[in-house]
Amino acid sequence: MTDRAAPKRDYEGELKRAGIRLTRPRKVIVGILQATDDHPDALEIFRRAAAIDPSISLSTVYRTMKVLEGLGAIHRHAFEGGPSRFEGAGGEHHDHLIDLDTGDVIEFQSDKIEDLQNEIARRLGYDVVHHRLELYGRKRRKA
Repeated sequence: MTDRAAPKRDYEGELKRAGIRLTRPRKVIVGILQATDDHPDALEIFRRAAAIDPSISLSTVYRTMKVLEGLGAIHRHAFEGGPSRFEGAGGEHHDHLIDLDTGDVIEFQSDKIEDLQNEIARRLGYDVVHHRLELYGRKRRKA
C-alpha cells in the first residue's frame, strides 16, 4: 500500500470555462479545495471558508460543491455512517481506508487488489469498467 497525493485542479478555470460567475465566495471555496490534501465534508469546507470570509454561507458551499461535482471536477464520497466528503477528480485510481475512530480517510493503491478484481470479473465474463473500494477499520493497539 502506498499513499498518494491527488493532483491539483484548476477549479477557477473549470468554473470560468463552464460560464459560471466566479464570485468572491466561490474563489475562497475553490482556493480551499486547491490547498487541501484531505477529504473534507461541506461543513468543514464552510468552517475553513468562514475563517477567511465570514459572509460565506453554508448554502453557498453546498451550491458550489454541486456545481463542481456536475462539472466532474470533484468526486463526492458517501462513506458509511458519515456526511458526504469531497476530493478532486482525476489522477491515478486509488481506494480508501476509513478510520472508524478518527474519521480519517487514507488513500492507497494496490496492484494486487486491482489484479484480483480484474481476475474475478474475467472469470465471471466481465470487464471492470469502474469500481470503488472502501475499507473501514481501526488502528491495531500495540501489545
